[in-house]
Amino acid sequence: MYYRLLILAILVFAFGCGKKGCELPKEIAQIPMDVQIERLEKPFFEAKTKAQMAGFIQAHPYFAEQYLQRSEYPSDSAFINPLHGLATNPELDSLAQQAMQTFGDMQQEEQLLADAFRVIKYNYPDFRAPQVKTFVTGLGTLGNDLYVSDSLIVFGIDYFIGEKAKYRPQAYEYILKRYEPEKMVPAAMLLLSNRFNRTNFKDRNLLSEMIGMGKAYYFVKSVLPCVPDSSIISYTDKQIADVNYNEGRIWAHFVEKELLFEKTPFVVNKYIGERPNTPEIDATAPGRIGTWVGWQIVRKYMERNPKVILPELMAETDYRKIFEESKYKPERRR
Repeated sequence: MYYRLLILAILVFAFGCGKKGCELPKEIAQIPMDVQIERLEKPFFEAKTKAQMAGFIQAHPYFAEQYLQRSEYPSDSAFINPLHGLATNPELDSLAQQAMQTFGDMQQEEQLLADAFRVIKYNYPDFRAPQVKTFVTGLGTLGNDLYVSDSLIVFGIDYFIGEKAKYRPQAYEYILKRYEPEKMVPAAMLLLSNRFNRTNFKDRNLLSEMIGMGKAYYFVKSVLPCVPDSSIISYTDKQIADVNYNEGRIWAHFVEKELLFEKTPFVVNKYIGERPNTPEIDATAPGRIGTWVGWQIVRKYMERNPKVILPELMAETDYRKIFEESKYKPERRR
């Protein structure tokens, strides 16, 4: 796929994606928002006795219930004993030390979250920022990579150490690329977008799924305007340059194959599901390419409808309206 003028495309992308001009408007930047990430991995691994572990649980009851799922255990001892065993496990301690070293200072993450919450608060005045905590999960032994609810966000920071990690999640290489430090906050905002993103479950097809995800990516870019597209959709910079350069060819594939209103799950998943690539278009086309196209459709819709505000976009369930009013039709390069 990505053939002629690729170097030029990469250079244009590189010089066109600086942070200049992406700052929040003054009226949003002035919204009071204090985000302090609570680090729970340190007190957890300092609990060397079962009594100390019980004290940790008592000090963080909401976290224990929501993230560690305390209610799933038949008794306190059945809950505390395995936690104590994990907290005193040397291999898990080694992973925890590397995670805490990688995320020793989380001021950047706190600033990103504060700005994101300011944008959300501006658009949704009733929004209340959730508590934000970190934890070391043992790569899934104690919890998920991310937990996001209306009132709590938990980052499993051992997932996001990156390529230098001594231990990594058991996943394919193309999945591992999303577990990098700079992609942690965008991933949380993508999950948080579900709270606002309305869809029509009665009329589902490839195009509706593409636009639904496109709205989600647009939301993340709106609340994190200085974060590059690559960190939001978990593509490499080269992949972003490639798909931008070949946007017309990618779109032509969907049109010529009459795929937009396809409802067969197997076919739909080829273009929006997790895959290392999309060989139906080209061996070098990244996976989930349909979601990227959906993002471009939503962007074009918002460009052509400047009076539409973010809450109105996220509340819009008529994907056909978004598609038709976007007049999305990128030209195929020759």
